Amino acid sequence: MTLEVGVRELGQIEYRTAWQAMQHFTNTRDADSGDEIWLLQHPPVFTQGQAGKAEHLLFPGEIPVVQVDRGGQVTYHGPGQLVGYLLLDVRRLGIGVRELVSRIEQSLIDLLASYGIEAAAKADAPGVYVNGAKIASLGLRIRNGRSFHGLALNVDMDLEPFRRINPCGYAGLPMTQLRDLIGPINISEVADRLRGHLVRQLGYAQQKTLAGGIEAYE
Repeated sequence: MTLEVGVRELGQIEYRTAWQAMQHFTNTRDADSGDEIWLLQHPPVFTQGQAGKAEHLLFPGEIPVVQVDRGGQVTYHGPGQLVGYLLLDVRRLGIGVRELVSRIEQSLIDLLASYGIEAAAKADAPGVYVNGAKIASLGLRIRNGRSFHGLALNVDMDLEPFRRINPCGYAGLPMTQLRDLIGPINISEVADRLRGHLVRQLGYAQQKTLAGGIEAYE
């Protein structure tokens, strides 16, 4: 069987809207449903994972906090951060959860290498790091063998809100972004490169761009 994935590039979408659409997509898909990757940005929001501890949310201020059903602790999303939601039939792909996480991390490492940046994953702290600073976060949920939520890559954003939390539950964890490492950069170009690396690492033979938004899944 030739595995194909559809990719939607969605622009900026409110977090709750995308989250509810992911849930609906996952809850209503069947064995014949195609896999999708959604690439987008969010307005400023803190999201707290299922195991999230209140003490990691220091002083959110005017930025809303949303309790969500992914793994992990608290993180920040905002304009200039590239978010990738991975709506995959993991059973059909024939990989386990740890392998899925590793492949997503490798996609990000390969992407950063294409810009001349040496990055690495950490076995005890999912995500991707450059010289000890975190540049990409991961948080997944698997339901009935299907994944949703995904990754967030800091491209060209205001990093200040990360100082209002213990990012991913780590006090004082430094954060970085592509702009600070290589200068001005276009997030659309980064999205194009990332989709190629994800498709390759996840083992899809083909990809296609899906027209339209996610209104059908809301």
